[in-house]
Amino acid sequence: MTNTAFWTISDWQSAYQRGAAPSDLLVPLLASLKDGDTAWISRLSMDGLHTRLVQLGQQREAVGGDLSKLPLYGIPFAVKDNINVAGLATTCACPEFAFLPAHNATVVDRLEAAGAVAIGKTNLDQFATGLVGTRSPYGPVPNAFKPEFISGGSSSGSASVVARGLVPFALGTDTAGSGRVPAGHNNLVGLKPTRGLVSNTGLVPACRTLDCITVMALSVGDADAALRTMGGFDATDAYSRSAPARPAAWPAKPVLGIPASPDWFGDANAERVYSDALRRLEAIGVELRPIDFAPLFEVAALLYEGPWVGERYAAIEDLMNTRPEVVHPVVRSIVDKAKNFSAVDTYKAEYRRMALARKAEALMQGLDGLLVPTAPSIYTIEQLQADPVTLNSRMGIYTNFVNLLDWSAIALPAGMRADGLPAGITLISPGWHEARLVEFGRRWQAAAPWKRGASQQDLPPIDAPASTNLDGQVVVAVVGAHLSGMPLNGQLIERGATLLESTHTSAAYRFYALPGTVPPKPGLVRTGDGAPIAVELWAIPVERYGSFVALIPSPLGIGTLELIDGRTVQGFVCEAWATQGAEDITSLGGWRAYMARK
Repeated sequence: MTNTAFWTISDWQSAYQRGAAPSDLLVPLLASLKDGDTAWISRLSMDGLHTRLVQLGQQREAVGGDLSKLPLYGIPFAVKDNINVAGLATTCACPEFAFLPAHNATVVDRLEAAGAVAIGKTNLDQFATGLVGTRSPYGPVPNAFKPEFISGGSSSGSASVVARGLVPFALGTDTAGSGRVPAGHNNLVGLKPTRGLVSNTGLVPACRTLDCITVMALSVGDADAALRTMGGFDATDAYSRSAPARPAAWPAKPVLGIPASPDWFGDANAERVYSDALRRLEAIGVELRPIDFAPLFEVAALLYEGPWVGERYAAIEDLMNTRPEVVHPVVRSIVDKAKNFSAVDTYKAEYRRMALARKAEALMQGLDGLLVPTAPSIYTIEQLQADPVTLNSRMGIYTNFVNLLDWSAIALPAGMRADGLPAGITLISPGWHEARLVEFGRRWQAAAPWKRGASQQDLPPIDAPASTNLDGQVVVAVVGAHLSGMPLNGQLIERGATLLESTHTSAAYRFYALPGTVPPKPGLVRTGDGAPIAVELWAIPVERYGSFVALIPSPLGIGTLELIDGRTVQGFVCEAWATQGAEDITSLGGWRAYMARK
C-alpha cells in the first residue's frame, strides 16, 4: 500500500501522472482513518467513495484524460462541519442541530469540479464560537504535536487532519481568527481571504457579515492552489463580491508594522520564536516599524463585547429559543449576551466601528502590512477547560480585528518553541491583497522553511501550484542580484512580477563571480561540465518584460536555461569572455552561498 501521509498537492499530482489510480490511493487512505479520532465528526463511507470515484472517472473522460484540466484530480481534502457536503450531515458540533444537506456548498462544488475528493467533516468549537478547539460534545481536538495542548479553534479538526498528514489541505472558517489560530498552533499555513472573495453559500453562519471560508495547508503553494480554485463571484451569496484590480506589487524593501509592546502573557517561548522571526525578516530586506496597536484592539473589543454577538444568536435562534440546554454551556453564555443589546446599540456600535476603521486605515498608511504573532501563547486542554473565556480571549488579540476591518491575512509557521510546540506569524494586509500575501508567504517559506505539519519531513522547494495561470506572463529564472531580498529584486517587484518557485539549473552550467560589478553580480555559463545552480523563477507580465530586459547590462543577457527537472525557461546567462579572471564559484551552488561567504 502506498503511504500518502504528509503528501502535498504536488505529491498527489505526481503519483497520478506516474499512473496511479485514485482508488489505489483513496480507498486505503479512507480505510486507515480510525474511529474515535475527535478531529472527525463524520467521514465518507466506502460506498460514498466508490460513487465519487465513478464521478471522477467521468470527469477525466470528459476532459479527454488531460489532467491539467483537473488540477486537483483525486486529491483528498477535509471540510469543517459547518460547511455543507451533500450526503454528510452538517452538525456544527451540535448533534441536535444536525441536518442532511441536499447540495454541496459552492466551495465544495468548485473543488470537486477541479477533481478534489471531500473525505470527511471535521470537528470545531460548536457553532464556530471559540478559538480553542475544546467546545465540542464530540470532544476536544488535541494539538498535533503534544496532545495535552489545545489545537486552537474553531477550525480545530481541519487543522489536526492536515497537520497529521491525512489530507494536504482542509477548509475552515474565520470570523475572529478561527482559520489562523489553529494553523499557528499546528505548523500550518492558514489563508484568510477578504470577505466575499469565497462564496459562503452552503455555510452555516456564525456572524454572516464577517464570516470567511478559509484554507489550511502544509505549504503556501497548496493554500494558494486551493484558494484560487474556491474563489470567485457567486450570485447565490448576497455577500459575494468581485475582486477589484490586482493591488500594486511589493516594493523592493517592504515596510511592515509590528506591535510596539506585544503582550505575551508571560510566555517567553512564544516571544523568542517571534523575535527570531523578526531578525530573519530583516535579513531578507524587510523593514519593521513598531506601531501602537491600540485602535486595532478597540476594534477587536467590539466583536464579543458589542452587538455583533447578535449575529451568532440569529444563526441559531430557533435552537436558543426552544432547546438552549443542548448548546455547549460556554457557547450558550456567549450567544445569550445578544439579549443585552438593542437595535440602537447595534447602530451605535457600527458608527464606532467605522470611526475606528478610519483610524486603522491611517495606521496602515506608509506600511505594506502588519506582522503579528498568530497567537501570543498556547495552553493545555485542562487549562482551557478551567478558564474557558479568559484564555480564549487571549488567543484572538492579533486576529479578530481583521474581520471587522475587512482585511485579509496569511498565517505562517515561524519556528519551534523550546517546549517542542510550533508558533506562527501572521501577515495582515488590506482587503483583496491575497496575491501579495501569497507572494510574501513564498518568500518566507524560502527564507525560513518548515517541516510538513507535525512530521520531520521537509517540504519540497517552493512549488508553483498546477492551477497557477501564466497566460500573459513570461517566466524568467534569476540567479544573482535579482533574487528575493537582493539589491536588484526591486526591478522585478516594480513590474508586478510574482515569485513562482525556487529550483536549480541542470548540471550543465558553471557559475562565476564577475569582478568589478556594482552591485556584485554572477555570470552563468553553459559549459556542459558544471553543477546545479540555485535559481528563482519569476512570472513577469509580458507587457513589462521588455522594460525589464532593457535594464540588463553587458556581459549579461537573457537566454534559454535548462532546469534540473528538464524544463526550459528564459533566464540570465553570461558571455563566456567575461569570465576570464573571474572566480569560479560553481562548487558553492548558488549566489546566496557566495554572498554569505563573502
